[in-house]
Amino acid sequence: MPVMTEFETKPEDVGQILVKVQDDLRQLKEQLLAQGDGRTINVADLETALAKTEKGLQRRTEEVVHQINNSVTTLPLSDSNIQDDHFTTLDTTWDLRQPGRLGVSKQASYLSQQSHPALGGRPSFQPLPPGAKLPLRQPVQSQGLTPGQQHKQQWGLRAVYNPYNSQSRNVLQENYGIQLPLIADKRDARPPPKPVMGSTIEHLSVLPKANRVDAQLAPPPINEGDAQMGILSLLERGLIPPAAQLTLDPSPVKQMVAPLHDPQDRNKAPAISGNQGGDVPHPNLPSPLQASLPGFKPSVCGIHLDNQSRQQSDGVLHFLQQDASMTSKVCPTPETRSTSARTRMSSATGFSKTPATIRTYEMPLQPLLPPLPPPTTPASGDFKALSHRFALQNGKARDTQPEFLAFKQHYCLTWGSIVSMIRHLERLMTKYSVPVAFISGDKLADLSMEFELEMAPTVDDLLTVVVNRDDVEAIIRRPGRRYLGYNGQEVAATHIQSSWRRYKDRSVYLDYRRHKWAAGVIAISWIMHIKMVKVRQQLKQTRLDQLESFRMRSKKFALAWDRIKMSKRVVIHLPSLGLTQSIRDSIHEFGIRQNTQMARLCDIRDPNVDVIFVSPVPLSDETLQYYFKLLGLKSAVDSGMVEDQCDMTERYKIIVPEAIKSFPTHRMCLATLLRYSPETLKRIKNLIRGREAFIVTGVPHKDDLGVADILDVPILSPEPDVAHLYSTKSGSKRIFNSAGVDIPPGEYDVYSLGQLHECLAQLVTENLAVKRWLFKLDDEFDGRGIAYCDIPSYLKCYNWALKESHRYGEKWSKKWAQEAAYIKIHAEIPDVLTEHATPINTEIYKTWDKFLEAFLSQGGVIEACPPSESITCVTVDMMIEPSGIINILTCGDQIHAETPFSCWGLSLPQSSIEPETLNTACNKVAEACKSRGIVGYYTIDFVTFIDGKTMEQKLWALDLSLRYSDTLAMFQLAAYVTSGSLDTSTHTLNVSPSKTDKKPKRRRLQGQEEVSPSSTRYAVMSTRLLHTNLAVVHYSVFFQMCRAHGIGYDIKEKQGTVFTLVDSFNRERLGMLTIGDNLQGGLATFALNMSVIHQEISAPNMQGNTNFKGAIEDIEGILGTTIQNAEQQMEEAKQEEEEA
Repeated sequence: MPVMTEFETKPEDVGQILVKVQDDLRQLKEQLLAQGDGRTINVADLETALAKTEKGLQRRTEEVVHQINNSVTTLPLSDSNIQDDHFTTLDTTWDLRQPGRLGVSKQASYLSQQSHPALGGRPSFQPLPPGAKLPLRQPVQSQGLTPGQQHKQQWGLRAVYNPYNSQSRNVLQENYGIQLPLIADKRDARPPPKPVMGSTIEHLSVLPKANRVDAQLAPPPINEGDAQMGILSLLERGLIPPAAQLTLDPSPVKQMVAPLHDPQDRNKAPAISGNQGGDVPHPNLPSPLQASLPGFKPSVCGIHLDNQSRQQSDGVLHFLQQDASMTSKVCPTPETRSTSARTRMSSATGFSKTPATIRTYEMPLQPLLPPLPPPTTPASGDFKALSHRFALQNGKARDTQPEFLAFKQHYCLTWGSIVSMIRHLERLMTKYSVPVAFISGDKLADLSMEFELEMAPTVDDLLTVVVNRDDVEAIIRRPGRRYLGYNGQEVAATHIQSSWRRYKDRSVYLDYRRHKWAAGVIAISWIMHIKMVKVRQQLKQTRLDQLESFRMRSKKFALAWDRIKMSKRVVIHLPSLGLTQSIRDSIHEFGIRQNTQMARLCDIRDPNVDVIFVSPVPLSDETLQYYFKLLGLKSAVDSGMVEDQCDMTERYKIIVPEAIKSFPTHRMCLATLLRYSPETLKRIKNLIRGREAFIVTGVPHKDDLGVADILDVPILSPEPDVAHLYSTKSGSKRIFNSAGVDIPPGEYDVYSLGQLHECLAQLVTENLAVKRWLFKLDDEFDGRGIAYCDIPSYLKCYNWALKESHRYGEKWSKKWAQEAAYIKIHAEIPDVLTEHATPINTEIYKTWDKFLEAFLSQGGVIEACPPSESITCVTVDMMIEPSGIINILTCGDQIHAETPFSCWGLSLPQSSIEPETLNTACNKVAEACKSRGIVGYYTIDFVTFIDGKTMEQKLWALDLSLRYSDTLAMFQLAAYVTSGSLDTSTHTLNVSPSKTDKKPKRRRLQGQEEVSPSSTRYAVMSTRLLHTNLAVVHYSVFFQMCRAHGIGYDIKEKQGTVFTLVDSFNRERLGMLTIGDNLQGGLATFALNMSVIHQEISAPNMQGNTNFKGAIEDIEGILGTTIQNAEQQMEEAKQEEEEA
């Protein structure tokens, strides 16, 4: 047998190799035909020759592919298309990846290169006659320049071709010795075109702004140009609403029946379209060429030619050039079907990355050997897409399979770490008894590199390399699967034992940790308790020390009072409301409520007094300027001349504690804020150093003692506990009972529901004439903790009880006479209270149940409402000096606006009862207070009415407040602007005439002199004017408005209106004082001022929240009563004159 042609080791053109192979096959065929002279052909020899030929072909093909893959590609020269006329290549295609491709014997045809004279001596290709032999081709040894030299030569030629190139002269001189003259560059230096600024396209239309604002407007029409931009563009520009439902007609999605293939047909070779065994003629191939190529199958070999007609006169050269310029499509054959998808991208880009397909012509040789696996190449990035897969069966890798061996050879350099990952996978599959798992080798290699030096991979990490992950993961996640593998029972038993031990140890540990935590909590709680006890003891001791210091200073203060009140002194006004925390939290704008006593500054009317006023709120410059002008009127009031104003800033200081900013949301009383303000305390110390000073507080608080202790000054007030005790409703009843003054029928110190029902039933039985009963909380403020119930109106046995009282007559006061009525009334009291009792302040106590809960928690009193329709409440401010002297400072009639049980304002002096009767009651109460060690300022509230039975005027003592009141501060302002004083014996406000008041006396009638102007004044005052519309008016505008309406103060006449500013920033609250020469005039002026202010700052649709209307109604009622009283007095005077 002849030996197959040997190839050169250097890579050659694939066509030349195939031509040599074809020559060998032709010689083999001739020898076989020559031996076929009737003798039997030895099949073994034939198979041996074919196998030897096929092995040689496969080996040479691998060498060529290897050389091609490892060759360096360079850019071709510009003249690379110029080829030698005697050098011819044949472009063939061999599929080296599919098994069995090389085992098929093929019949090939060859083209001969000849010179046709008709073609001008150019080489042309003509088909050879059948049976003709091609001459043997000698291996072509390519000689020439290296790629670098070719590139340098090409660069030099480009420089020579361009005479304007700066290197042209150098290249010609160096290579050819030609010296060219210098040529000036005469090309026009045209400036570069100016860049076009801005957009070069028209703006697309978008949804108009009106449509974006109002979605109900009709959308703009869509023209054809917008429609061509596409639906997405219309949606982005808003021309189509985002929520619009779009329907494409016709639909781009075609619904067709998907063909289902039989799984058994997977490995079957698909049928090739066309004639299976015959030759398929090519439409564009010349018929002589087709005749000379027997067995030529364009559909099988993958040649796809254009269907356009070509003339045969163009020759075979034209056909081959056209075929080379066309896109070839490989028909899906069993060998190329699996690799076509992976090579599609490489074919599209023009780079031959893998030996996927090689064009060739089929030969009609039949396969005699079984298909061999495709040839392999060295590991490179080109084969990364072909993932290496192998199987793990029953927890063991099938390491003898070709796939595993190829994978091992491919990753031989990193096989150590990969083996570790394979062992992890084997243990995992064995542990969960996974029958088969297919592993992706490339992913496994990547995973091994990731975990090479780190901890062992987790189950999830290992599952990432499993191809059939869903099936494997379903098996692994199945409960109890891990116990079905090798030694499953032992693993299960071990797991049960370890779980039980873990549970047992865990329970013991949790119990230990719980005990340890409890011990720690107990220890910390005990430590905190001990610390809190020590802190409480320290605070208690501090409080006791402060109280002891307070008592010592009070004794010294009492002994030196007579000297202090006649000498220069400094009064530190601290308008603090030391109420309980719950009450402070329920008061809206607590700081403003404490600042209603700004009129305390008027204490400087005494030339021996300097005032330090501690403000609970920051004050604006506008407010400070107002008080500067107001207090500067002192000398003008005394002289009656407006020009005589003076600067009083040296006599008073307004100080704001710095702790107000630190505690903006805490409802702390002013004394507490001052105690936490060291800078303010230091300033006050400097102001009072070396001078007599004392503190005048509001509602006493324990922190007052701390402030006094720091400043080392006394306080003109009782002890805080004493003041709190006797300021309660029950405490005041004790004072009144000990003083012997009349009080309403009632009961105090009521703390239980049974006691409430029993006491109320007894009081109703004893006082059947009382129509309304009041329930007052002990520890409340400003009439807020009051509820009422008209019990007789809802008692079913009330009429029967009246008959019984008439039947017994004077004996009705006996307990035995009231027993039957008491039992019946007591039975009805609970239901009557539950259904008909009503709290006064529904903002704090919304229902009777809420009020009853507070009543029983802190105690309270039951009190009868005066049985009269005309009731007047009288307020008296008194002072017990440290030396024991009792003084009546003010007395006036209350004005009610919000509720009939809360004092809103005061008309001063009082004119509802005889001064002597009122003074007697006040002195009795003062003596009772004095006996209990009470000193300082306090307020007594009385109620007076006409008894319907006896027609006598009665005076009941209602309430006692041990504090400096708002009415006392406003009286100080009235006395400051009038230079007047209250005559406590006659209850008149006397005003001294001005020093410049020297008018000549005029005669009203002949023989009679004009009566001198009245020296008495009446004042109407309130610190609780509220109108939310005042917030929109600045104080400067407000005073201009008042001046325009004649609201002001006449210094000469000492009559008019004065305001107190208490809210510097919100400006919703203020105080007002009107002074007139009679009560009716003062009340009318006060009501008129409120009406004018309301009309100026309010609109029909913006009335605001105000208490002006209620105050005006109450003032009008008082005016009506005063007019009736004046007419009645005039009639009585006339009767007395007639009788005389």
